[in-house]
Amino acid sequence: MNERVLITGGASGIGLGLAKRFAARGDRVAICDADGAAVARVRAEHPAFIAAQADVTDETQMEAFFADVERAWGGVDVVCANAGTGGPAGRIEDLKYDAWRACLDVNLSGTFLTCRWAARVMRAQGSGLIVITSSTAGLFGYPLRAPYAAAKWGLVGLTKTLAMELGPVGVRVNALAPGAVEGDRMDRVVAMEAAAGGKSEDEVRAQYVKGVSLRSWVNVDDLADMALFLASPAANKISGQVLAVDGHTETLVP
Repeated sequence: MNERVLITGGASGIGLGLAKRFAARGDRVAICDADGAAVARVRAEHPAFIAAQADVTDETQMEAFFADVERAWGGVDVVCANAGTGGPAGRIEDLKYDAWRACLDVNLSGTFLTCRWAARVMRAQGSGLIVITSSTAGLFGYPLRAPYAAAKWGLVGLTKTLAMELGPVGVRVNALAPGAVEGDRMDRVVAMEAAAGGKSEDEVRAQYVKGVSLRSWVNVDDLADMALFLASPAANKISGQVLAVDGHTETLVP
């Protein structure tokens, strides 16, 4: 395809999975991530990538990363605003304000900074695709995870609004809503929710499976398949949509 693809939070998990799959189809890839060690691994394993250590909540760092990409490529075709954090777990009366703000800052404000840049570049070139990583938590209530649910619902609103703002100039904006994705990140989430809810980790895992019609978890390739579809000509009229890749979540309520 030889498209120019930028991915935030691209050094591990979903972001790295997206990066590998876009590269495998022949695209140029740029990633950033706050984890310096993970970025170093990406540079070693994928020397063709543009890979930068940058925190999505730091405007100066992100502007420097975006400037490097523009100098190298002159524009961008696909932006995956993927960076996120699970935030704290607990009843809302027990949550710390700093933890609430940190969760919204990464998930929502970091996506704002990424989309602001993408919108400027894509509006000027008259084309492009933005894919925002929301969550099924952006579609349901999520007990013990209020900051995360609030941030991910906010991303749905941002997706719908940007699709309206940018559609007239030929730019599409969609959101992915992953369910429980196998991997280290969900292992940490399960441990956190087990501690907050007074359950065993096995009970939390069983709860996730029970709440999904297909009675299964999702893997990174499931998300990458959908992202690559959205970036294909077959999806050229799909915009403003929230595409759940989750096995059909019925409930997030224990």
